[in-house]
Amino acid sequence: MKKQPSLLGGASIITGVCVGAGMLGLPMSGAGAWTGWTLAAITFTMITMTLSGWLLLEVYQDHPIRASFNTVTQAVLGKHINIINNLAVYFVGGILLYAYITASGEILQNLAKPYLDLGNASGRIWSVIFVAIFSFFVWHSTRLVDRISVVLIAFMAISFCLSISGLISHIDLNTLWDLSNESGGYAKYSLAVLPIALTSFGYHHSVSSMRAYYGEERKAKWAIMGGTFIALVLYLLWVISIFGVLPRENFAPILASNGDLGVLLQHIGEQIEVGQISQTLHAFSIAAILSSFIGVGLGTFDFLADFFGFADDKVGRTKSWAATFLPPLIFSLLSPLGFLKAIGYAGAIATLWTCIIPAWLAYKTKKGNQAVVFLVFIFGVCTAIFHLLAMADRLPMFKG
Repeated sequence: MKKQPSLLGGASIITGVCVGAGMLGLPMSGAGAWTGWTLAAITFTMITMTLSGWLLLEVYQDHPIRASFNTVTQAVLGKHINIINNLAVYFVGGILLYAYITASGEILQNLAKPYLDLGNASGRIWSVIFVAIFSFFVWHSTRLVDRISVVLIAFMAISFCLSISGLISHIDLNTLWDLSNESGGYAKYSLAVLPIALTSFGYHHSVSSMRAYYGEERKAKWAIMGGTFIALVLYLLWVISIFGVLPRENFAPILASNGDLGVLLQHIGEQIEVGQISQTLHAFSIAAILSSFIGVGLGTFDFLADFFGFADDKVGRTKSWAATFLPPLIFSLLSPLGFLKAIGYAGAIATLWTCIIPAWLAYKTKKGNQAVVFLVFIFGVCTAIFHLLAMADRLPMFKG
């Protein structure tokens, strides 16, 4: 009798996909809204994004077990909408992989430099090594991704706990709730949190992977719920830890640096002893990027396999691997744009296939509660507008 995959494994994959993009962006985007509004925005986004994933699962019920966005969207919404959706899904998956490949090369270069200096091309060489080793897990099987994701999530949990333990013990309630600010003015900045929060729960390219992995919708549904809930807990603890230690007005130079982790640690260090925290945070960052790379890679891999009709054998999976990992690797080698900037571009497109398309699919197929369908659709449209306004500097943005 074949052993059933565990819910923990699937939840770990979903958590890994989510956490990589959100840990740095959320404190930066939430500095204006501060604690109350930021926690509310993150929690509301988690609920909405979980529901949108469930809508996709309901729509997928009428399609083959390995069907992805390509098959379902073309069948329900037609060829033209499917082309737009395919471009959006691949753009976001590709640019996230590009961001993780670029960031991993820089991190590995810094770690290896005392022992092995590969010269000016060091970062690019390490990016190639990173992809060669860790994309193998995706090529091999979802089962192997499950197992490595559990290990990575455990490592992330340990390093994360060690990181925030030093922060939590120094939390000042006056700082956490910004009690010295009598003028308020937090709510207007909360809109800027939503696009980053949405990107931080952008697991939807992995929904079809979860369904194919479990062979049913029910287990996939609870794996999604477990994964987004773990991500939510990590995000809330992280934001509380940062906002409880670092005063709101101290975010000005951090925001000016585009949210550089080193600058953030430097300013936290002015409040507490940061030596051990810095080391464990870097360890956490490596695990978060790796788990996200594998999770996003799996979702994009399955999407492209469905799109191109590649077989689920060694030759077919090699073709899917090449289509998934080689384009972002090549672009990373030719033009390493930078992690946060790439994540920002991904967020501008992610609203389409994480909320708008799932709601549209559910509406057309009469799946799901109509109130939920409406909520997910409106949330997606509004968040897309907020993101475009932020990119055009038309949204209230906190400068410190």
